[in-house]
Amino acid sequence: MSQYAHDKIVPFEESNENKKEQVAGMFNAIAKRYDFLNRFLSLGIDQGWRKKAIQQFGKQPIQHLLDIATGTADMALMAEKRIQPARITGMDISEGMMQYGRIKIVQKGLSHKIELVLGDSTDIPFEDQRFDGAMVAFGVRNFANLEKGLTEIYRVLQPGSKLVILEFSQPTSAWFKPIYQFYMHWVTPTIGKIFSGNRAAYSYLNKSVIAFPEGNAFLTIFEKAGFKQVSQQKLSLGICSIYCGSK
Repeated sequence: MSQYAHDKIVPFEESNENKKEQVAGMFNAIAKRYDFLNRFLSLGIDQGWRKKAIQQFGKQPIQHLLDIATGTADMALMAEKRIQPARITGMDISEGMMQYGRIKIVQKGLSHKIELVLGDSTDIPFEDQRFDGAMVAFGVRNFANLEKGLTEIYRVLQPGSKLVILEFSQPTSAWFKPIYQFYMHWVTPTIGKIFSGNRAAYSYLNKSVIAFPEGNAFLTIFEKAGFKQVSQQKLSLGICSIYCGSK
């Protein structure tokens, strides 16, 4: 499998751990403040992005939806409410994040419908064609091997199923791009340190966004993994994108 620049971006460059281990440790460390900082740093806009991503599944009934990089289960819970799959499995490499997700699931009385499991995108612990829908919100940047992760998702999807990816991208507007860059390079890490005590995690966010092969470059990788009818929809002046592909 090909390696891309973002595959090599890690939270702690001085660490001897691999990317998967570093990212898992990073999210374990910030899990308690993760939901709050998402809302705060995005001014709440991230919720609208998530809703638009889930809308991409349309009205086709989904029996078993896979939510990769589920984190604190924000997308899983929103999908349950908006498109009501019969069952949802969330998967993440951070047990710390999922602990908070399970609390939210229990509070909403959805333990019978939503399950969170420890798992790695490059070696998804499910058999071929297990799911008839999959989604990843702000997670593909964290894959240790982007192409391998997409290929694994393709493997566990049934023919005719859709994969929806929500991910940060960079604006191209001449007036807005400098504002965005200042916010991501200085404001986000500073606020992240104040509220989570972890500046490195939010510095990594910016570095991984810059290195990520967005737009047509990502669509090419998407197709290389086997997906058809791939598309990109830019949101909020291009700071976020929805990518869709079908098996």
